[in-house]
Amino acid sequence: MERLRVPVVASASVALRMRQSLTDLERAFFEEAEADRLRRERLYRQAAARSSKRRIQRSHKKGSVHFVVLVLVLLATAALVTVAMFRALYIVMG
Repeated sequence: MERLRVPVVASASVALRMRQSLTDLERAFFEEAEADRLRRERLYRQAAARSSKRRIQRSHKKGSVHFVVLVLVLLATAALVTVAMFRALYIVMG
């Protein structure tokens, strides 16, 4: 028994609409893929910027702490030298 070929679509206009619909779906898919790619790149740049900003803040904070420690060490050294000088002067004078 021979099979009859029945067209899948009823008419040429329906086939044309289906082809346009498929083309529209493909275009929408590619546009969505491009939008996703751009979004990923934007998020990557934002994350890199946040990371850089945090690194700069940590460096600034660490530098500030080092400066405070340096000032305290200098003040302590000045105080110790002053005390040692007056004690030595007291011993020498008498």
